[in-house]
Order: sequence, then C-alpha cells, then structure tokens
Amino acid sequence: MKIDIRTQGFELTAGLQAHTERRIQFALDWARHDIHTIKLNFSDINGPRGGDDKRCHLRIPMPHMRDVIIEDTAADLYLAVDRAIDRAARTLERRLSRQREFGPALSLAAYE
Repeated sequence: MKIDIRTQGFELTAGLQAHTERRIQFALDWARHDIHTIKLNFSDINGPRGGDDKRCHLRIPMPHMRDVIIEDTAADLYLAVDRAIDRAARTLERRLSRQREFGPALSLAAYE
C-alpha cells in the first residue's frame, strides 16, 4: 500500500508523517489487498491567522467502485488526520462488504 502525502501552506514534519503512516497502517491494514494507493493532502486554509483551518483531504482510489474521499477540518491537524482515517476505514469496510455481498457493479455509471 503506497501512501502519498502532500502539503500546502506548510512543511510536512517527520512527526506528522510518522503519525499519519502509523494511523493508516493501524486502521486500514485489514484492507491492504484491496488498496493500492492512499493520497492525503494537508492544507492550512487561513494561513497564519489561526482557527479551525487545518484540512485533511484523503482519497483512496478503488477499482470498479467510486473512490473513497474523506475531508476533515480541525484546529489540530493530528485530530483531522485521525478523524479522516477513522471515517475512511468505516466507509471502506461498508463498501467492500457490499461488494462481497452483491458482487461487483456492472458499471461505474450507476454511481454517478
């Protein structure tokens, strides 16, 4: 599973990168055979003004399904990462269980 982390408006610290990779491994290791790439974009919406403005945008491309896209905003980026990864794990579990139960979708047009 490849983890692609990008930032806008600030530098990615080693601590944030390690925390994010550790949380992803913990929350999504059970789906490692279904996930090839996880893309995370971190941004600081308000810049130096402060406030609830740290955004974590998480995207998991899925073959034969819609991508799992989760976005969370908080004052603390670590909190936004934790919440986004938890929501992504629940969403991914729900989608994969539906796929196992009902089979793969006939086309992606049904999701649009």
